[in-house]
Amino acid sequence: MASKDGKHSNSDEPALFKQALEESLGDVAPLKSKKRHDGGTRKPTARAVQRRRDERRVLEDSLDDVPDGIDIATGEELKFSRPHVTRTTLRNLRRGRIAVQCETDLHGMTRDEAREHLREFIEYCLDKGFRCVRIVHGKGRGSGPRGPVLKNAVNNWLRKWDPVLAFVSAPDMDGGTGAVYVLLRSG
Repeated sequence: MASKDGKHSNSDEPALFKQALEESLGDVAPLKSKKRHDGGTRKPTARAVQRRRDERRVLEDSLDDVPDGIDIATGEELKFSRPHVTRTTLRNLRRGRIAVQCETDLHGMTRDEAREHLREFIEYCLDKGFRCVRIVHGKGRGSGPRGPVLKNAVNNWLRKWDPVLAFVSAPDMDGGTGAVYVLLRSG
């Protein structure tokens, strides 16, 4: 089993180990039971740490730039959903029938501040397992001829991020066209 230079190849290691055991202990055979005993300790629960890191990185990348094309007017309603979200779910979201579990207000923030705040807010909500949240972005009446800056930015950012399943403008009692209900992916 040894090569010319007296060294063993890696493929011989199991055979050499078995041979050494047999020489010192007699006949040796593998255990028939596949059960392992670990002294009574349990394995820690698996956590999808890498998945969370990947999602965080994707969120950061997706919130960096607002894509071209989607500009919303001050009073216009927002509405978006992934193809697999049913009309019933979207209708329930729009009517406020899905309980809002957390909310944030972006009023008074610059676009960059709002982007960072929204990033942290969405990460927090995902970590907590919140399914429906409210984001107040304002109607953009103070934006002048530029139109609603934060409303457009939020509209574009949320469309780009996979954990967002749907969003709609809130009913008047919850901010109307100055806020959105957002449905997030669970688990």
